[in-house]
Amino acid sequence: MTVRAFIGDRIRRVVGKDLYTRLRHGYRAEHSFLRKIRGLIHIGANQGQERDFYAAFGLDVVWIEPIPEVFAALEFNISGFPNQRAFNYLVAEEDGKEYKLHIADNSGASSSILELARHTEMYPHIAYKGTINLRGATLKSILSAEQIDVRRFDAMILDTQGSELKILKGAASLLPAFRFVKVEVPDFESYKGCCQIDDVSAFMSLNDFRERGRYPISQTPGVGTYFEVIYERIPG
Repeated sequence: MTVRAFIGDRIRRVVGKDLYTRLRHGYRAEHSFLRKIRGLIHIGANQGQERDFYAAFGLDVVWIEPIPEVFAALEFNISGFPNQRAFNYLVAEEDGKEYKLHIADNSGASSSILELARHTEMYPHIAYKGTINLRGATLKSILSAEQIDVRRFDAMILDTQGSELKILKGAASLLPAFRFVKVEVPDFESYKGCCQIDDVSAFMSLNDFRERGRYPISQTPGVGTYFEVIYERIPG
């Protein structure tokens, strides 16, 4: 164990895991919005990898994941978190439309309704291994069907591998309920016909959100960059 890890472990034991997490990560720019909200809706949940992180901030969380097998793992993973619930839906721009969801071989994390494009240049080790047919639903319809009051949630997080703008358009009437929206989005054609950062930022600006910050999470020279972008609603 390094000296830094030893000190971190000692501090964590003294102040507790949740407070340690908030102190260590909550003041980083890309996470600071979590200190200002009560709850969030995470679309594109995968297996709920952020469950401990969200719990450390005491947040109510709604997870939405479309792949049945991955959803089963998500439900198991959050079973010990009473303030977190999961729902098995494919969130889309319109209700009732059939989609072919391509399943990626990295535990479903890169799965998309879109074909791969330059994603294979950034992540050559990731490929599709099959497809499933699913019927899409808008976020508004999902919340209504599950009797979820959107006013309890101040933030929405989207990580749906290229369909984020479609989901935002389908949820346009709900956007005034959110203070923050966080989107993982590239500045290149990662998936065929996917939204890119300028597309999302233009749409959010039209809906009275400003870009609070963009944070690179993956970059390949000659291909492009993936960002986590946080948008904040303009008061008024």
